[in-house]
Amino acid sequence: MKTKYIILPLLCVCTTMAAQTTNHNHAEDSTDVFFRHLQLNELTVTGVTGDTKLKHATAPINIVSPQVLRATASTNIIDAIAHQPGVNQLTTGGSISKPIIRGLGYNRVVVMSEGVRQEGQQWGDEHGVEVDGSSVNSVEILKGPASLMYGSDAMAGVVILHPQATPPDGEIRANVSTEYQTNNGLFHYSLQMAGNQKGFVWDARFSDKMAHAYKNKYDGYVPGSQFRERAGRLMLGINKSWGHSRLIWTAYHLTPSIIEGERDPETGELEHEEGWTGHQYSKSLPFQEVKHNKLVWDNAFNLSSGYLKAIIGYQQNRRQEYEEFADEYELYFKLHTLTYDLRYITNEVNGWKLSTGIGGMYQKSGNEGEEYLIPDYRLFDFGIYATATKSLGDRWTLNGGLRYDHRRLHGYALEEDGDMRFTDFTRHFNGFTGSIGAVCNINDHFNVRLNVARGFRTPNMSELASNGVHEGSIRYELGNQQLKAEYSWQVDLGLDFTSRYVSAQLALFANRINNYIFTHRLPEEIEEGYLTYAYTQGNARLLGFEAGVDFHPIHSVHFSNTFSFVDAQLIHASSDTKYLPFTPAPRWTSELKWELFHHSHSTVHHHHTTDAAHRSPFNNLYIAAGLDCYLRQSHIYSADETETVTPGYALLSLSAGTDIQIKGKKIAELYITADNLLNKAYQNHLSRLKYCDINNVTGRRGVYNMGRNITFKVVVPINIHL
Repeated sequence: MKTKYIILPLLCVCTTMAAQTTNHNHAEDSTDVFFRHLQLNELTVTGVTGDTKLKHATAPINIVSPQVLRATASTNIIDAIAHQPGVNQLTTGGSISKPIIRGLGYNRVVVMSEGVRQEGQQWGDEHGVEVDGSSVNSVEILKGPASLMYGSDAMAGVVILHPQATPPDGEIRANVSTEYQTNNGLFHYSLQMAGNQKGFVWDARFSDKMAHAYKNKYDGYVPGSQFRERAGRLMLGINKSWGHSRLIWTAYHLTPSIIEGERDPETGELEHEEGWTGHQYSKSLPFQEVKHNKLVWDNAFNLSSGYLKAIIGYQQNRRQEYEEFADEYELYFKLHTLTYDLRYITNEVNGWKLSTGIGGMYQKSGNEGEEYLIPDYRLFDFGIYATATKSLGDRWTLNGGLRYDHRRLHGYALEEDGDMRFTDFTRHFNGFTGSIGAVCNINDHFNVRLNVARGFRTPNMSELASNGVHEGSIRYELGNQQLKAEYSWQVDLGLDFTSRYVSAQLALFANRINNYIFTHRLPEEIEEGYLTYAYTQGNARLLGFEAGVDFHPIHSVHFSNTFSFVDAQLIHASSDTKYLPFTPAPRWTSELKWELFHHSHSTVHHHHTTDAAHRSPFNNLYIAAGLDCYLRQSHIYSADETETVTPGYALLSLSAGTDIQIKGKKIAELYITADNLLNKAYQNHLSRLKYCDINNVTGRRGVYNMGRNITFKVVVPINIHL
């Protein structure tokens, strides 16, 4: 059974959560808008068991369509989706971003790419997601525990990165895209070609991206923020009536310099290598070399009673860190990961749809450098699950399921200079998880969703056994081999309302996590010049909501607003350790959009298409103004100066986009975006650079985020019918 992708003219669809109806590429009358929102309920999502209509999904799901990804200015794929309600990013400069969902990140979020979980040593603060954003066509974001389908680590949610669907038989599609950003001189281009000839399918892509240091009005150019990224993808396969079989290979190479944030004590300027300039694209010490290769064999078989999916993936992640010399690495992690997933999903019979599956992974990690942070280790896990969905007419849908997981971790001993750096140890973890939920489609205007889920996460090797300087996070880290697995209970309640002129969503959640793992600062320094942080755990609870409303009083104007909030606390803790560290600040986003002109041959409303429109060089033309307001975050883990309060700030943006056409045929898409238009100097609460050195001249601590940035992007699609 083929994976379904339904491309809607909305640039962002948010259900069960706050709606962010930004960047709509179509202007419609109010009746069309109303029916357009009704069609969203028919959208097919794949992140739950099998292919499921969105209106039948009991868990909260966000969908980011292809158009929003193309129209969004970003430096990586996580940056591109970080404006979704309830979604944030932990950043280290422009090239490294980690997804945060409702206040939880790191190994609590699973990223799925090419049908397998992305495994790239995501335990590290400065370890991003090794995926080429150009190869991502759309994104599904599952919020809340998804351990039922994805096992350990999916406690906060899942980010599913979908590639472009294969073309129809007899068609070849090519795509050329390029963009330039003014602040950091980012230059990016991507070339892609895909085809389908009598069921033989292929897809090839090459992407290249480079950027010099970014700047802001307080720090000027930030040394170490330049990076280079190259990526390739090749897919070969067959599509037949019995199903499909595809072999996918991807290669990703990122060379980010490391922002140390050290300052001259007299001038307050950021220190850098001799001869370094802000416009320098080449790497400077210290820097990383990150290489990620992936091979996936994806199979699906159509059976009379349902379909069977079998996916096997192999990944190799190599991460080298160069500190003193450009040809001699200090740290070198090499990670091998083998993942497998076998699942059977029945057709719907009398309203029932059943599924069962088994999946897991094997990992082998080794140190090949002169410095050490975590020990060599081996990991093996597997999980088995079963789910059931029951449709009660057109109004009610019920679903639930159970899963069992087992994980074994073994860390190897290491003796260094007569001292035992790492001890030999083995840990076994077992977990039972599940979920149960219901959705009621009360009428064409109103939906109510309720879901209860239990999540499970084992400690990672960094949390259990780290012992060394983590240069990227500028601190010494100590693990704790006695850590227990995390367990969570989360309740989600979602309300969706759609009318002719207004659409609104409200999502409430309550999450209780037992044995929550986090770091805290120790008073003594193990190694001079580096603060020492150790892993510990306690019970936590998170409460929050996302709310949104889109008001469209006339066919060409949209005014959308969303608000996201999470309150994350440790239970029975003192006032200075009460709040969980690195909790996103409350955020309000607002956008006013005017769609100046639209016509489309793809819509059934042919009366919108006129001869004048056919002759016009522009189609889907819009302009928009946006405001992102981050409120003051004073709910911090203040003990031992682990965190500091972050002031509130607001960022203004302007954007415009259009299709360029000749005789009614689209030849290109053009997007222009101006972010941080007023050149505001700010620090995001989740930026690790906030805790770099103090500027003795100004008294400001840390490095600030990027200043004003204008992005120009051109996409040229080419379709050939054989």
